[in-house]
Amino acid sequence: MLAVARTFALIGVDAVRVDAEIDIHRGLPAFSVVGLPDAAVREARERVRAAIVNSGFEFPLKRITVSLAPSDLRKAGPGFDLAIAAAILVASGQLPESLLERWSLAGELGLDGALRPVRGGLAMAEQARDSTGHGLLVPAANAPECCLVSDLELGALNSLGDLRALAADGELPELPETTPLSPGAAPADLADLRGQPSLRRALEVAAAGGHSLLMIGPPGAGKSLAARRLPSILPPLGESELIEVTRILGAAGLGNGRALGLGRPFRAPHHTISPAGLVGGGSPPRPGEITLAHRGVLFLDELPEFSRMSLEAMRQPLEAGEVTIARAQGALRFPARFQLIAAANPCPCGHGEDSEACSCLPDQCRRYIARLSGALADRIDLVVRVEQPSAAALAGAEPEGSEVVRERVLAARALQVDRYEGSGAVANAEIDERTLRRRTALDSAGRRALEQAQERARLSGRGWTRVLRTARTIADLSGCERLDADHVAEALSLRTGSA
Repeated sequence: MLAVARTFALIGVDAVRVDAEIDIHRGLPAFSVVGLPDAAVREARERVRAAIVNSGFEFPLKRITVSLAPSDLRKAGPGFDLAIAAAILVASGQLPESLLERWSLAGELGLDGALRPVRGGLAMAEQARDSTGHGLLVPAANAPECCLVSDLELGALNSLGDLRALAADGELPELPETTPLSPGAAPADLADLRGQPSLRRALEVAAAGGHSLLMIGPPGAGKSLAARRLPSILPPLGESELIEVTRILGAAGLGNGRALGLGRPFRAPHHTISPAGLVGGGSPPRPGEITLAHRGVLFLDELPEFSRMSLEAMRQPLEAGEVTIARAQGALRFPARFQLIAAANPCPCGHGEDSEACSCLPDQCRRYIARLSGALADRIDLVVRVEQPSAAALAGAEPEGSEVVRERVLAARALQVDRYEGSGAVANAEIDERTLRRRTALDSAGRRALEQAQERARLSGRGWTRVLRTARTIADLSGCERLDADHVAEALSLRTGSA
């Protein structure tokens, strides 16, 4: 007696089809699983046995062999339980073969037969649609994220016993009602940032073009406050972006992908994080913070306190928008198109060498600043020096709120989406140099200002391109198609930290 159920293995943030082949024949009762299973998959024997019995089925007291193909792909996690149980029930004649012909299955079983959610539901739903052409049965808790996949027959189960009713009448299991995502607490408003006009302008430019930003200033000047208000002026996620980020969130096991409806990701890891925690890794490889911040913001507070190895690991992802994790079994690519926002003190004590209150030795200051390598600093578009605001500025009139600034940001982003249609980029910070030069008109005064800055500031080739991208964003905020000397001058001041 043989049965084959289609299921999926989660590899990184993507799903791969796996066939659960079940063979039942006479012999001493035994239950073995082959096909490079990890401990969680091997333990499925006990979960499946108890779930079948407690769901009112009969567990066959024969020799049972489960082969998870392809055999050279390592299988991890409890998501194979439902497919294994269904195939055993079909092979033992308790359920019809038509069940496995119609459906792919994924889910973890409890000992009572209840179905528990698995990581990567959205990725599995996409793979079911694209590779098998069959419907997909998942735990009810995974249904909300799987519903994002169009043209897929989807069924949500609460327990293993639901398969009996499905096989009897062939009716599609009713999807659970999904509670609309509530807006939650209102995001912090940019109006809270007072007495910092240069920093507010840098935040607006960063939001409009998707640029990275480094803020340098003493403690209490408003750096962290500013970073946490950036999401309030960012444009909402587009449909394709929402699916991308929900797939990542589901693969990481964070809220079954439902938290994404509240806005773009905002990740703020502690400075003690390891390189693997920041860029991804482990066994099996899991997405790191830069991938969890995909299409959102990665805020690194106290940047020089992060380990040099962790910071250097971000260099390639900042350029490529993805990170490759290589292991003996192969290489995995994780998306990492994030917006880096960082904050740093001017010296270890925080007051700055020019301040009378500074107690740091010159060597301490040099070592502190040297933790940010020149190669990584060259990949940061905007640098802003932040000073403590005066009492008069703090007590002054309330500045523009997030809603007003966001309207300008959305208008600038709309220009960029139209300009780069078909290129895959949605913001100036993402566009490649060739396309940027081809679609950016620079007048003679602007070109002359950029050439003079190249001679004076010795900009690298990367720095030249990033200044041009920033100037393009500044022009978009002004509604100008052609870049002039003023746009270039402001971009240069933001690049060199003189703004």
